[in-house]
Amino acid sequence: KDTLEPALLINNETVHVGGKWKVDVETVDIAGQWVKRDIVIHPGAVAVLVLNDRDEVLLIRQYRQALGMFLFETPAGLLDIAAENPLVAAQRELAEEAGVQADNWETLVDFYNSPGGSSEAIRIYLAREITELPDGRIITGEAEEVDLPSVWVPLEKAVDLVLGGELGNPTAVVGVLAAWTWRSDPHRVLRVANAPWHAREGLKSLGRLPSV
Repeated sequence: KDTLEPALLINNETVHVGGKWKVDVETVDIAGQWVKRDIVIHPGAVAVLVLNDRDEVLLIRQYRQALGMFLFETPAGLLDIAAENPLVAAQRELAEEAGVQADNWETLVDFYNSPGGSSEAIRIYLAREITELPDGRIITGEAEEVDLPSVWVPLEKAVDLVLGGELGNPTAVVGVLAAWTWRSDPHRVLRVANAPWHAREGLKSLGRLPSV
């Protein structure tokens, strides 16, 4: 399994501080060689793979300026509120972005979005037993989050979209394939919603969570 074994840090310089994350240039000793690495210090994120009783996945359409594209994504959000429980954050994001709530929550999968240069760790929850909020979405964001059209897609069709290169958002790709794997094995048991998140604890110990 993955293990926490940080290289010896020789020097660290923060070269950029943005609204949500910062960029450090670290000099580290790896296998006897001193090398510099640019690291995006990221607060981490949560996402929600919503599955209804018809085996349909909820996807929202959102604009992403870095790509100049509209992507179909799972509801998701940054863990940028200090000390907020990740599950609570996921439930809040689901209400804000999709206008629904879920009575059944499990941990679906954890992953690193870009470990070669970012500390971003993401947890995807599986949410089931869905009901709509009486007043719809709790709109709190701006710009990209003002209008978030949503669609229910059969899980099998979502898998086809991922494998066909037509669905590229990372939480959607990982979440859909993980849900399909789980759904395909009736004996597979998922972790509880509040399962330990060892990766995030490791990042916290390294000072890799700017908002914590």
